Amino acid sequence: MLKIDNTDNHFILTPLDSELNITRDWFNVEHWRQKDAVVNSKLGRAPAWFIQYQNDNIAVLKHYWRGGLIGKLLSDQYLFLSLEKTRVFKEFKLLTQLKELQLPVPVPIAAYVKVTFGIYRADILTQAIPGAQSLCEKLKQNSATKDELMAVGKTIADFHRKGVYHDDLNINNILFDDQGHVNLIDFDKGDIRHIEGTWQQANIDRLARSFKKEAGKWPTFFFEEADWQTLSSAYQTHLKS
Repeated sequence: MLKIDNTDNHFILTPLDSELNITRDWFNVEHWRQKDAVVNSKLGRAPAWFIQYQNDNIAVLKHYWRGGLIGKLLSDQYLFLSLEKTRVFKEFKLLTQLKELQLPVPVPIAAYVKVTFGIYRADILTQAIPGAQSLCEKLKQNSATKDELMAVGKTIADFHRKGVYHDDLNINNILFDDQGHVNLIDFDKGDIRHIEGTWQQANIDRLARSFKKEAGKWPTFFFEEADWQTLSSAYQTHLKS
């Protein structure tokens, strides 16, 4: 499923069918800046850089950072037990599985793990979703249509019907592409598990909380209880169909 290149405790992961010649430089933002190939960036707690590579393709480069209080001390350092137990290996492997299941997620390009004295740091490269706009960004500008809300509910149900658990299902991780199709991103700590109502409902509850959280942050936010009912109803109907 994955190709693994290990040179002096530098691991590069790629899908088995990848034909790209991925080197360590691909995970270095400065390498792309020197090529004038950084076309955009998204800063914040978890920054991402949009990189133009072969034939005008766009990739998203993300570094793994710790959150919470421990993140203030260790920032991007993780204890290395084995490659298979690293966060990046688990997420990259999961993305390849989700693409095989034909679910709408970013195409995994490559991942990188550097191990030094039992500590690792990691990066991941995925294909950018064309014209991506998060559900949160959309709702700061206008109300979502009934069809868009139903599409979100149906898409989440598609993932749940195949046992896909998303650890941080929120409206910033739900993207519409340039064709209006719904995609889910950020599968760090996600997995495929036995289908069971408890974790599915926990995902939906987390999503509901994210609407309320974002509504309280922005001066304009177009989302009402009736919109949630539309989304939730589409989810429940599609989950059981």
